[in-house]
Amino acid sequence: MLFAAPALPLDEAGKYVAGAYVVFLALILIYVAIMAAKLQRIQRELGSLADLADRSQGRSTDRGVGQVREREEEIEAVRQGGRG
Repeated sequence: MLFAAPALPLDEAGKYVAGAYVVFLALILIYVAIMAAKLQRIQRELGSLADLADRSQGRSTDRGVGQVREREEEIEAVRQGGRG
């Protein structure tokens, strides 16, 4: 007998369901924006660390796209080698 009637009439519940979806979507968008900002910051820091490492080894810090990709491949190779 407890489940005989809904807590809210269905015509009123729709507003709350729509509101819940809007809040959920807003939270997801905020989360994605925060993660994008963190990713940009990490990429900037990684680039500055790579430049610092190159300067300490006497290499030029003027990079083209190909050189950046080569450096990323070197970093990934080091990561893979460190795990195995």
